[in-house]
Amino acid sequence: MALQNSETSPAPLPELDDETYRLVQKLFHLVRSGDVEQVERLLQMGLVPNLRDGKGDSLLMLASYHGHPELVRVLLEHGADPELANDRGQTPLQAVAFKGDGGIARLLVQGGADVNGSGPDGKTPLMFAAMFDRTDLIDQLLEQGADPARRTSDGMTADMLARMMGAQAAASRLAHL
Repeated sequence: MALQNSETSPAPLPELDDETYRLVQKLFHLVRSGDVEQVERLLQMGLVPNLRDGKGDSLLMLASYHGHPELVRVLLEHGADPELANDRGQTPLQAVAFKGDGGIARLLVQGGADVNGSGPDGKTPLMFAAMFDRTDLIDQLLEQGADPARRTSDGMTADMLARMMGAQAAASRLAHL
């Protein structure tokens, strides 16, 4: 029998029983659907605010992506980490930049999200907003300190990404910076 070195091989996680699995799935459904009251009650009972699903999406990521500002506020108040990235290295602020939700973006930045944060590919929230022609969000992110000169891991700026994606309004807005 070989001994596992805990530094190189983490112990396997236990399997969830069927009842626990159903409860976890129900929780993620509550978050995706924006059920503020039930999720807040669970948080008050001790639910871990940084719980993540099988793709690494946190409760905050799901609430942000699905457009639930009140739930985002509640999760942040209960200690949800606005910088907790999913398995693809994406943060909640990058997700809302893709979706174009300025209200949730504002909440996330107020809650501690890094306006210039990026994943392994170097794409910032401003870059996502630029790629999808979200000019109102571009202006908001710039006001909140987004750096238009930042580059991805392959050297692209928000302006270059906007042009590459055919996001003309975003490219025009960023070209003057």
